[in-house]
Amino acid sequence: MLYVIGLGLSDETDITVKGLEAVKKCERVYLEAYTSILTVGKEKLEAYYGKEVIIADREMVESESDAILANADKVDVCFLVVGDPYGATTHTDLVIRARELNVPVQVIHNASIMNAVGACGLQLYNFGQTISIVFFTETWRPDSFYDRINENMKLGLHTLCLLDIKVKEQSIENMARGRKIYEPPRYMTVNQAVEQLLEIEETRALGICAGDRLAIGCARIGTDSQQIVAGTLNELVDVDFGGPLHSLVLIGTRMHELESQFIRDYAVNKDSFDRIVKESYQLH
Repeated sequence: MLYVIGLGLSDETDITVKGLEAVKKCERVYLEAYTSILTVGKEKLEAYYGKEVIIADREMVESESDAILANADKVDVCFLVVGDPYGATTHTDLVIRARELNVPVQVIHNASIMNAVGACGLQLYNFGQTISIVFFTETWRPDSFYDRINENMKLGLHTLCLLDIKVKEQSIENMARGRKIYEPPRYMTVNQAVEQLLEIEETRALGICAGDRLAIGCARIGTDSQQIVAGTLNELVDVDFGGPLHSLVLIGTRMHELESQFIRDYAVNKDSFDRIVKESYQLH
């Protein structure tokens, strides 16, 4: 049996009782370590689970999945995922591969940013398409997600922006030379995401990511140190959100009055928040 187990958002104790029971009976335990992170390292997980934890990087999961699934039709193997197992397409691919090999699969769910973002005060059913914002480079500055934001905005819906994570990435030079040398981990901040959105807005100029657009910056949601700050993009660009992981929510124009009341407590400047809500948002 292959168990695909969500770990939640914070530390080793966020695993569900059902998930922990599955881990304890598995012969091999893999931890996916590139689409998200916990606030603790694998040593804490090993101590809590009483099991050795094998780090599964992107290369192993995407190119060597058969090694993870080896003998899984005869013994129990588990694949641990920060958040919920279906939060990334990579994990769907692993399940499909297991089915092809006639390996039984059981998925054990947990909280992820996709539902925990409700902590910011916006109602989950008022969200539209989720987008990902990746780090710009000197030669690559993608903006295709701007169209998804625009589609959401036309419907008045909020947009959850998932921010880039670079773990065990190679430089172009090292990749070209075939050198297994990796760059230090990088985690996009709310500030960097806002800077990139404002740059894209200068080019696309539809006004949906203008400096006076209201948004919510979220950091370390689901942990004891979570931080939530609301304000315009121009205000959020200067807020210190601390360590990773960060995400950003662009507030849709059909914000509910209860949402506005909840979010106001997180506002950088309550006066400007009230003014913009009155001028630009259709409270209902």
